[in-house]
Amino acid sequence: MSPLLRGSILWATEQPIVRSLTTRTPIFRQIAGRFVAGDDLEAGVAAVRELDGQGIAAMLDHLGEKVGSPAQAASAADDYIQALKRVRESPEFDANISVKLTQLGLDSGTDVALENMERLLQVAGETDPPTLVMIDMEARQYVDGTLDGYLQLRERHPNVGVCLQSYLHRTVVDAQRIGGPSAIVRMTKGAYLEPPQVAYSSKRDVTRNFARIAATLLGSGATVHLATHDPKLVEGARRFIRERGIPRERYEFQMLYGIRRDIQQDLVRLDEPVRVYVPYGTQWYPYLTRRLAERPANVWFFLSNLLRRGG
Repeated sequence: MSPLLRGSILWATEQPIVRSLTTRTPIFRQIAGRFVAGDDLEAGVAAVRELDGQGIAAMLDHLGEKVGSPAQAASAADDYIQALKRVRESPEFDANISVKLTQLGLDSGTDVALENMERLLQVAGETDPPTLVMIDMEARQYVDGTLDGYLQLRERHPNVGVCLQSYLHRTVVDAQRIGGPSAIVRMTKGAYLEPPQVAYSSKRDVTRNFARIAATLLGSGATVHLATHDPKLVEGARRFIRERGIPRERYEFQMLYGIRRDIQQDLVRLDEPVRVYVPYGTQWYPYLTRRLAERPANVWFFLSNLLRRGG
């Protein structure tokens, strides 16, 4: 997709009239409903309950990022605290949460984001065992701040983890930096549009790097969440885990809500630990349009899963 076309899509989807018409179109909301649990926390909890009935754990993500002020960041933290309390009220579910540091004020300063993370982790630590709080990875300019913050937080909170993206050239070194028995890492391919100077453009290179970094992390003693819908990566990871005798509590397979439900069910039948990333909130429209406009591959990714029968 050319920069001009991508810019046109972003401009068009942000126009008030287009936004109004699109968000009120039942078919568009129906499509969004395949990939987003709903507008509020209770919709997210309902999705968690449904997944639990299928033997699948969940990770709640309250949609939003890049807030404009410390007050908005504090409000976002309050929303996540409500999610943590809701999880605590339902101990029968295996659910944790995922956050973005820009949603908690990283653009206003690292101290703002970490203060809000401390609030979240304090509440998360009130359960037994503590609820896991995962930090999402964002665009390249936030990687250093995210990893620095994660390393500071895990000194005091063993129930915090972070995401790495295999399409960035730097991630091999980042994995070596944060790996080890105290690390909890969500391994992904990456969803943001990045220039070739910092990211692999070949799917083959991204996939190979994913497998290499995941193996390195598992070998270091880290707990690794293998977040991929690629059947070859899933099977390769299962083979590596069996050959190395890696215990069940040190890995799990993760997928997005509404994506490759067939693979999720196959893994459950194989008695593998599976967790689904469940986004919810009123920011579902920018969540989807940004992902579709940002990378051409995302368009096919979402559409193919929308049309996939049983998947």
